[in-house]
Amino acid sequence: MKAELRGVTYHYERRGTGEPLLFLHGFTGSMKTWHFLEARFVRDYQLIFVDIIGHGHSESPKDFRRYAINEVAKDLTALLDLLNIDKVHLIGYSMGGRLALTFACLFPERIASLILESSSPGLKTEAERMARRLRDQKLAESICEDGIPAFVNRWENLELFDSQKCLPESSRSALREQRLANLSNGLSNSLIGMGTGAQPSWWKHLATLQVPVLLITGALDAKFCKIASELCDRLPDADWQAVPDAGHAVHLEQPSDYQERIHTFIQCQALRLREENIK
Repeated sequence: MKAELRGVTYHYERRGTGEPLLFLHGFTGSMKTWHFLEARFVRDYQLIFVDIIGHGHSESPKDFRRYAINEVAKDLTALLDLLNIDKVHLIGYSMGGRLALTFACLFPERIASLILESSSPGLKTEAERMARRLRDQKLAESICEDGIPAFVNRWENLELFDSQKCLPESSRSALREQRLANLSNGLSNSLIGMGTGAQPSWWKHLATLQVPVLLITGALDAKFCKIASELCDRLPDADWQAVPDAGHAVHLEQPSDYQERIHTFIQCQALRLREENIK
């Protein structure tokens, strides 16, 4: 389905009924990232999948400023309004996790719970953000100059994704197909407008975030395990779970385990809410 959200055309899908779950994919991904969940979750939940701006079949505007993470968070509120959803369980992976956390910080009243997979609140200092912006600018330029296939070859060989080399060929091929389906303009502008260096740092805001949070990382992903540990210490209501035999993309590397952790967490939040209402 297509929807114009604040002047940008987004592609989304809506499946099932019940508690609404909104899924946000990572950089170079698309809503197809989450389709493996449908058979297990559609019986109990309302599933909302969306191609983030610049990805999949959503629009890729020319102005990189339209990709600013705060602006994209506002687009998500417009989508929830369109679907008549007051609160949502928000699940985000990597870039989608940074977007999910940004949404939660800006619009906490719209969050029933927050699930962050391999995600970060951003960089802590302006010096770090400046250095990252410069790196992302160079990478964005290379995407436009060299094309998507060359970029994908470089991207999928990052050390961050080493554990994915053990996946079945079918899984690796499907992931590569998702990445190749994107437009150079969309990925380039996403890096410049929504990259880790461009987004606000939410570290100082974490203590004020009064929503239940589940942090999921792969035990093999040392960098994001360290970030999750610090996140867990700073968030008022957070649980961190490191999944064995998984790297950065837990949902891809341990899909059954991932599904059960999400299902258990959301069911616990629903039970807690019912108990609070009874009181």
